[in-house]
Amino acid sequence: MTQASNKAYKVSMIGLLAALSYVVFTYGQIKITLPGGDATSIHLGNAVCVIGALLMGGVYGGLGGAIGMTIGDLLDPVYVVYAPKTFICKLCIGLITGFVAHRIGKIAESRDSGHIFKFTVLAAVLGLLFNVIADPLIGYYYKLWVIGKPAAELTLAWNLASTSINAAASAVVSVAAYGAARPALKKAGLLQAKRA
Repeated sequence: MTQASNKAYKVSMIGLLAALSYVVFTYGQIKITLPGGDATSIHLGNAVCVIGALLMGGVYGGLGGAIGMTIGDLLDPVYVVYAPKTFICKLCIGLITGFVAHRIGKIAESRDSGHIFKFTVLAAVLGLLFNVIADPLIGYYYKLWVIGKPAAELTLAWNLASTSINAAASAVVSVAAYGAARPALKKAGLLQAKRA
């Protein structure tokens, strides 16, 4: 693949991942209304960040997922104030997943299916575990300091619960989807050895 076509491929994949994460987050979520007009949701948008990072590396995969879910926040009157937090947290899911999978585990270069599976699971779990901790905490302090919501303590427990459910479901879905897609992508020459 030439440098120009490689760049076009990466940009188009970021756009595809952004669109997919937007659709999965916006139309596939179960929204839970919380006291004070706030809300949390159960969704698989984080799985798109993980799949993107497993396929393309942390930077590009994380960007795709982060852009899509941030757009979802910006277009929802309940979530619009959380768009900056969403972008940062979802980008970090991708960065952590990509780092563990590609820099440490080198899954794109490995031919050992056991090694690939182990590092795919480890990368997904660590990326999503970061989100389980960071998303509710950042949300709590954001509500407390920036928005000034008095119900920050009450919503913290709900956000922690929903984020944990999202992480568990996203880990299973992303590992299964990557495992299913990997052989076909490798055969088509779309699974590159070098990752960002």
